[in-house]
Amino acid sequence: AEARSMESLEKQLICPICLEMFSKPVVILPCQHNLCRKCANDVFQASNPLWQSRGSSAVPSGGRFRCPSCRHEVVLDRHGVYGLQRNLLVENIIDIYKQESARPLHAKAEQHLMCEEHEDERINIYCLRCEAPTCSLCKVFGAHKDCEVAPLPAVYQRQKSELSDGIAMLVAGNDRIQAIITQMEEICRTIEENGRRQKQHLGLRFDSLYSILEERKKELLQSLAREQEAKVQRVRGLIRQYGDHLEASSKLVESAIQAMEEPQMAVYLQVSHGALPARRIVDMSKVSMSSRPEPGYENMDHFSINVDYVAEMLRTIEFQTGA
Repeated sequence: AEARSMESLEKQLICPICLEMFSKPVVILPCQHNLCRKCANDVFQASNPLWQSRGSSAVPSGGRFRCPSCRHEVVLDRHGVYGLQRNLLVENIIDIYKQESARPLHAKAEQHLMCEEHEDERINIYCLRCEAPTCSLCKVFGAHKDCEVAPLPAVYQRQKSELSDGIAMLVAGNDRIQAIITQMEEICRTIEENGRRQKQHLGLRFDSLYSILEERKKELLQSLAREQEAKVQRVRGLIRQYGDHLEASSKLVESAIQAMEEPQMAVYLQVSHGALPARRIVDMSKVSMSSRPEPGYENMDHFSINVDYVAEMLRTIEFQTGA
């Protein structure tokens, strides 16, 4: 049974390339299969004949080859197979296996331990209750006389078989865990990539909103500026019109005052042409003052906008669900 267990374990530790037990260092491929580093390098060199050695001064970007066990494509970085992770668990198991297999079974059988209580008696049975090896006299007369015992070789073979099965299960479990870790690392990379893409998309969406707001702001400002300019131009035209009238009226008043200061009647009438200046003054004073901006003309409140509902809508922007 022990030989079968060791043989089963040894099959798990055989390299698929050299068909020998893995030699250190053992590398683990992305597909979770193992290879000797030398064998991995041989396969890699065969698939990438132009790839430079690690010590070359001009190291290329990397290469690729297929796993000999599952044909999964393995992509390497610029370090080649030296960039692959070592499988330290398999290496430790190989060390334990070699230590155990280096001691032949018959040699172990020849090594007999003697009982501490009965020096002439060999330890040949195992106490199942105390979980300790003992001798026959301890079972008949000694401390284990009321205990259940079993032959030492049978217990030894059973426990070795259980240990071998446990090691095989541990190796298989390690491969499964490593596969899960690799899968979750890939999920992390996918999450990060999707996050970057969505951030970029979100930024573009908001940039579009900014552009719409800027364009609308520009249009409204232009409309306001046009009406402002039209109103100012109209009022300034009226200001010029009334200014011209004021200037003419002032000159007429000045001329009239000078005429009033003339003491000689004949000269006064000759200069002023009789009553003509008086009529001009009366006509000038009757100029219509109705050409004025209507009340509230200066008001620009009709250009006010209400953006409260838009602001509230913008504040409620949320990611779509179920899209």
